[in-house]
Amino acid sequence: MDVVIERLVVAALLGAIVGAEREAADQPAGLRTHLTVALGAALFGVVSTVGFTEFDGPRADSLLQADVTRVASQVAVGIGFIGAGVIFRQGDTVRNLTTAASLWVTAAIGLTAGVGNPGAAAFCTLVLLAALVIFRWPRSLIRTYLRTVRERVEVTLNEGSDPAGVIAMLKDFEDVTLDRLAVRKLDGCLQLVADLRAERGQDLEPALAKLVLLPEVHSLQGGVGT
Repeated sequence: MDVVIERLVVAALLGAIVGAEREAADQPAGLRTHLTVALGAALFGVVSTVGFTEFDGPRADSLLQADVTRVASQVAVGIGFIGAGVIFRQGDTVRNLTTAASLWVTAAIGLTAGVGNPGAAAFCTLVLLAALVIFRWPRSLIRTYLRTVRERVEVTLNEGSDPAGVIAMLKDFEDVTLDRLAVRKLDGCLQLVADLRAERGQDLEPALAKLVLLPEVHSLQGGVGT
């Protein structure tokens, strides 16, 4: 029984460490969620390893065998439902993918501790923390200097204005590609919804600042506004 408690405590502590980082990052799944996931996965791991020892004798005298590892495999399947509940889409952006992934890995950490391998569980926790904390800096550099810049802008025109000039400027931006353009009516005025793409290192703000100065433009959302 002492070994079982030790495994559960280790899993809970490692899950809490990951959860504390997610809590500090103000994510929807934080300290309590990660701790609970790790503890539950660890308990499933304990059950799969020591929970069926009373059946060792009957199984040895029978051709009918039970695969106790199926308990662990169901943890990997079940955690997917929790992760899917964390992820949501806001416009064209998918949110909380990293938190859902951290829940999935935390379940694996708890399961690993539950089956009696705390060293591997602790190592995985350190690697996960490095991915969540230390790798924020290189991610920021990649997004700043290597990633293609994308911006969705919504340009609302003054009532009765011809959109031709605004559309022409959107198409003629230097070093900027117009991927998609939609025109819709909003409170009696025309609104242009444009998806713009610039090569890495390019700044969309100067181009959008020129767009705002057009007499046809009433307001702009997504970049420089009036």
